Amino acid sequence: MFGRLNTMTRGRGRGRWYLRLTVLVICLFAVIVIYVSNQVLTKRFTETISDRSEVRLALYVTNLMNELQRNSVVPQLLSRDPELILALEGQDYSRSTARLLSFVDEIGAASLTLLDRDGRTVAATDRNEIGEMHRNLPYFVDAVRTNQTIYTTYETDEGGYAFIYSRRIESSLGFLGVLMVEVDTSRLERGWVGVADAVLVTDSDGTIIMATEPRWRGLVEEEALARQSAPSAIERAIRVTQGWAALPADAYLAGEAVLRRETRVPHQGWTLVSFTTYASVRERVNGILALEVMGFAILLALVFWTTSRKTASRLLFFQRESAELRALNRRLQREIAEREKVEKTLQVAEQTIAQSSKLAALGEMSAAVSHELNQPLAAMKTYLAGARLLLQRERPDEALSSFQRIDDLLGRMGAITRQLKSYARKGGEAFEPVDTRAAVSTALALMEPQLKTRAVNIIRTLPNEPVMILGDRLRLEQVIINLLRNALDATKTAANPTVEILLAAGDTVSIQIRDNGEGIENLDELFEPFYTTKQPGDGVGLGLAISSGIVNDLGGRLTARNAVDGGAIFEVQLPIIRQDVAAAE
Repeated sequence: MFGRLNTMTRGRGRGRWYLRLTVLVICLFAVIVIYVSNQVLTKRFTETISDRSEVRLALYVTNLMNELQRNSVVPQLLSRDPELILALEGQDYSRSTARLLSFVDEIGAASLTLLDRDGRTVAATDRNEIGEMHRNLPYFVDAVRTNQTIYTTYETDEGGYAFIYSRRIESSLGFLGVLMVEVDTSRLERGWVGVADAVLVTDSDGTIIMATEPRWRGLVEEEALARQSAPSAIERAIRVTQGWAALPADAYLAGEAVLRRETRVPHQGWTLVSFTTYASVRERVNGILALEVMGFAILLALVFWTTSRKTASRLLFFQRESAELRALNRRLQREIAEREKVEKTLQVAEQTIAQSSKLAALGEMSAAVSHELNQPLAAMKTYLAGARLLLQRERPDEALSSFQRIDDLLGRMGAITRQLKSYARKGGEAFEPVDTRAAVSTALALMEPQLKTRAVNIIRTLPNEPVMILGDRLRLEQVIINLLRNALDATKTAANPTVEILLAAGDTVSIQIRDNGEGIENLDELFEPFYTTKQPGDGVGLGLAISSGIVNDLGGRLTARNAVDGGAIFEVQLPIIRQDVAAAE
């Protein structure tokens, strides 16, 4: 009896010791998990806020540059407006203000102002400014001295800054006045206020010219941060950052985490600076840590409840759980073995796919080389045959001309191979101004041997003035030759084969090549690589795919459509550059 009591007492003592040890292990494990979770989650959420801050900073710079660039072209356009010129010539400004008001909403500028030759405001979107004198102000003086658009940062009497583009207006009578466009930067500042950032822009001298806090304008950053009040958490964090320049980008200041980001604005040496706080990081981390603490508390409660059960029930329960765990372990082992087998098979498949991709890329490049060199080789064959006949007829001078053309084609083939070798890298060569008329003429000259073998009516319509684009002349000629070849192939079955080449210049440069063939059956897959309707041996289906890629690299687009009266029309649209810009380039 006493022996059994002693045994039960010893059993209870061991059970209590196991319970205490279990509770100690769980508490120690909970402390480790909570500590590691705190470190990992804090770092993760901090990096997230940092990344978002960098994205917003890039977006701020992009929006600011878009606003400045959009307003920079307005003076050049409005300085040629006939109504404004007539108003300045006749000094009749009754309709000038209404004319400016009709433009301001569409342009998105803060204001438009028209000054006469004496610097007096004769028309403005803000009628209160009519009659004011600007004769001695820099945006008027600098605009009078040059024919270019002038940019001026002007400090207003209210302590703010105005950002003005101005340009002189002139006609056959000479200098008439100046047109001013003020950039609406207040819209950008209102957008900055809508997020949890403090943003400022400094000029090349370090003076703040734009900011979410109006009292910062006109000061350097140190003075602005010392003067700033604290109506929000971000402003409180900034207010205590005395001497922040000596701190790293991420720093804890007076218990408040502050992230400072700075980037250069590609305009007049400006710099954009943003401040972001990590106020929400602690809250989010504490929320997750509270869930972990609750989970460990529930675990401890379950431990106490489990240990309070009778010994027999606990043993039976553990035996059943042990059997289930062993069965689960066996299933997991089988699953792990199957997964390892699948992973090995997947690795082999990935290696096979990678090798197939390499072979496909090599085949595509080989087909591209063959396609691009086919035209010069065909032309060389024709010139060699002609030179052979000329030499047989003892006309060596004319044969030398054919040899010279063959030499030019060899140089062209070398340029093509250099370009194909550089396909793997971007920006291999700089673009230059190209006269599109010369590219069309050169392409027709290279196609001359093929044109002579068939009776094809070529209709060419070119402007009298140069049509300039910024691009690569050789690659543009390749595009035109590929389109001409397709047009010639399409007219093989036509009764009166005709190919029209139309070059037009407007807002863009348009090159249209039209044929009177049977048209295009599948427009959706037309520009896909290796898609062709030709017979095997006549083509590999890379011409239009390569041409489309070249036109995209030049900043334009290549389209195709069927003509209403039959045939197909291929159109190349490219950005145009004016003659004065081409001369400057």
